[in-house]
Amino acid sequence: MTTSITHTENEPTCPICLGLFNVPRQLPCAHTFCQSCLQSYITSKAIEHEKNRCIECPVCRKRAGDFKQTKSTSEWASLFPVDTVIQSMLPTKSKVDRVCDACTAEGSSIVATGFCVVCEEAMCEDCVKFHRKQKMSKAHSILTMEELLNNPQNVMKFAEGFTCFDHKDEDLKFYCNNHKIACCGMCFLENHKTCSDMRKLKEELPALLREMKPSEIIDELKKLETHLKTCIDVKESNMKDLESQITGLTDQIRETRKKINTAFDELEMKVKTEGKRIHKEVAIRIQEENHHCLSLIHAIRNSQLLCETVHKYGIDIQKYLTAEKIKSQLPLYYSQVKEKYERTEIVTVQVKFIPLLESIISLSSSDIGKLVTMTSSTLSIPGEQKPTKECQVVKVKTFDVNISGTIPDYTGITILPRDRVMLVDNNNSLCILLNKSHQVVTTHKLTAQPCDICVIGDEEVALSVYCENKIQILSVKDDVISPVRTITTKNECWGIATAGKGEMVVVGDCGNNKYCWSLIRDGREVNYSEQYNSRSRNYNYIALNNSKTLVYVTVSNKNALLCFNMKGKKQYTYSPDNLKWPFGVAVDRDDNIYVAGYHSHNIHQLSPEVCILQIITTGVPQKPFAISFDNSRDTFIITNNSDHHKLHIYKLK
Repeated sequence: MTTSITHTENEPTCPICLGLFNVPRQLPCAHTFCQSCLQSYITSKAIEHEKNRCIECPVCRKRAGDFKQTKSTSEWASLFPVDTVIQSMLPTKSKVDRVCDACTAEGSSIVATGFCVVCEEAMCEDCVKFHRKQKMSKAHSILTMEELLNNPQNVMKFAEGFTCFDHKDEDLKFYCNNHKIACCGMCFLENHKTCSDMRKLKEELPALLREMKPSEIIDELKKLETHLKTCIDVKESNMKDLESQITGLTDQIRETRKKINTAFDELEMKVKTEGKRIHKEVAIRIQEENHHCLSLIHAIRNSQLLCETVHKYGIDIQKYLTAEKIKSQLPLYYSQVKEKYERTEIVTVQVKFIPLLESIISLSSSDIGKLVTMTSSTLSIPGEQKPTKECQVVKVKTFDVNISGTIPDYTGITILPRDRVMLVDNNNSLCILLNKSHQVVTTHKLTAQPCDICVIGDEEVALSVYCENKIQILSVKDDVISPVRTITTKNECWGIATAGKGEMVVVGDCGNNKYCWSLIRDGREVNYSEQYNSRSRNYNYIALNNSKTLVYVTVSNKNALLCFNMKGKKQYTYSPDNLKWPFGVAVDRDDNIYVAGYHSHNIHQLSPEVCILQIITTGVPQKPFAISFDNSRDTFIITNNSDHHKLHIYKLK
């Protein structure tokens, strides 16, 4: 039987070879590896393992196995149990093309047609018949390989539970509340006879599961994977940037060479040669480091997939014990990810010249200068910042932005590099630039009333000008505001948000009480979403999550926040009774969402799944309007329509 397979991120993969599992073997620490990969790892350190008669997990370094009675290290990998949960999650080829375990032990390779969930063995047709005739096994539940493929939860349904890691033949039946651990009868006799609070594990499972919260563990695993992907992205970007930096240095040398002499020709050649060598060395080192990151990602992803699958399909004891094992791994994962972050450095190159260029003619190329390599760390270490959903929101400042002789209506706000703030004033058709002390630096008069604003580059912002159906791009270089270009939109555009380098999303009025949002790319509107009902000519705001995969739109007269994917398909609707006329919407560093309730006078903090975390009322002004986040400082600024001149700054602590 031949089946083609496509490897996807949702399939469990071995942390050693980074490929799909081939005979997955699980260590007591819950990490799983291909049998052949695990055996290769054991063989590579045979002398060390033979001395200690045990192995260390390749991921977490916990000791596993007690091989005092087994002489040859070549047999050790096969002594660890098959991970049936991982096995059930593997794609078609690895399960349907599996051979009979019993026949394989006798030297034959016969395709398996059934799987005994009690013995955890694949069997051919003859072995299935024999298995059903035996007195000891005739009551066992046997699935066809197709049933195992199409319904992996069948394995969960027939599994009875988990056996003790220390006593392989004993089931876990008790829970010691003194030591906070599950144990079997042998453990009770050996280690817990003097414990005063021993309970039946089955009765404690509901309370233990509530306390364990597997969904939060899954969220933490996802964050760890995101952190490691960031490491890889930074390193790969650095690898590309090095080439352009080196090219730029040669241009710098050419300009300097015009005023001195041909000695710079020799220096230029040295820079090119040395630059290529440095780039090659750094590229090799980065690729090697990224492979280690990928290995850890696969281990974390496997833990996540295991936790998700058991939490969805498993019985209570499986949910608890799996969550308990994986939760115990989180500190180690954080430690390893922290180490990766600390070792992530940005490599740059530059030429250093001597100060006395007047004497350059008399110098040789080696005296002029040399190419130097510098490293710097730009990443913050994951785990050091408190999750924003657990932070208390504290109002830290209120300040006035009062331009003489005007009554402003600040409908849009954004935070620029160097702690500057830019506002759009709908009443007076102005955009206003503030410095880091929140003092007015300059203003710029627009041709029509703006609604919202977002940053699209270090020196550029985009404003939505709804009544002229356009987006105005402005330069903010050297604190001077100047027009750059305009982009015409099909409909009126109200809310606007950045969607990546030079890309934006806008939400606009389509007429007939319909609104829709679209993506602006290369100066053109693409990817219109499905239309949704909303009162015409009404403020709607828009924001994206940090990975630019989800779009959030406020629909004021519907008292709702809508969530779409980037293809325009609606994912969620959030519309509680205590959210009235939502306007501004923003996202923090952990993808939590903040919605300004204009008529409910509050700020709703939501999880990335659009579930309420808290409703912020303390210190919130009447009629909060626009909101903008500064994720580097965990602060956000709110405009309001009750005291038009004032802006309010809040911090997450």
